[in-house]
Amino acid sequence: MAGIPLSDDYPVRRVPVVTYLLIAVNVAVYLLSPSSLVATWYGAADGMVRACAQELYLLRWAAIPAELLTGDALGAAGLTQTPGCPPTEVAKIPWISAVTSMFLHGGTLHLLGNMVYLFVFGPCVEDRLGRMRYLGMYLACGVLACYGFALSEGAIEVPMVGASGAISGVLGAYLVVQFRSRVITLVFGVLPVRLPGWVLVATYFVLQYFLYISLSLFPGEDAGVAYAAHVYGFVAGVAGGLLVYRIRWRAGWRLSDVH
Repeated sequence: MAGIPLSDDYPVRRVPVVTYLLIAVNVAVYLLSPSSLVATWYGAADGMVRACAQELYLLRWAAIPAELLTGDALGAAGLTQTPGCPPTEVAKIPWISAVTSMFLHGGTLHLLGNMVYLFVFGPCVEDRLGRMRYLGMYLACGVLACYGFALSEGAIEVPMVGASGAISGVLGAYLVVQFRSRVITLVFGVLPVRLPGWVLVATYFVLQYFLYISLSLFPGEDAGVAYAAHVYGFVAGVAGGLLVYRIRWRAGWRLSDVH
């Protein structure tokens, strides 16, 4: 993501319970997954038992574009099997995997990067939208990001994991509901700079869109990152933020506390 945000100066009016809960669930799911070194019950980190468990775990819970587009589970035979792992059939409802996949992460850095952005921007958006609207928007953006990626990439059989699509939606909503805040950001990972929130968020979107288009023009390059999901999640967040903002305005809610 574009820069490393440290803090936002928006004074939330209540504890961001939903944001903290989402962070806790993401961390807990990762620690209990085969990707975590803590989960020793899956076997040695470099052993065959762990590799087979990881493949089965992704087959069951990750979003696979081919499944999302057809609505049918591929089964173990549909994916490239890790040599030595027995083929296993998994009962799965593809659209549900679009939800479960956003709580999975491939590694510690993947998890940490996503949670930092959620920790900084989530409380502000939750405060502005309300807890239930915020949670609904988060989940909807994650699902739409998965399906947007599937539609743009076609019926590929590569598992998708990560909260980036949903968190991109949070950033999109932030651009609408609280763009005037300032965010302390580590530029180049070392230099702390106080930037307008909209600059950081807009830079993130431009970067993700550029990378998405670049991969579209050069399809042979495999970045291993679903930039299309980030773009669609962000756009969904902007739309969701505008919708809720308009509903609040039409209902006569005061919005003059935006600073």
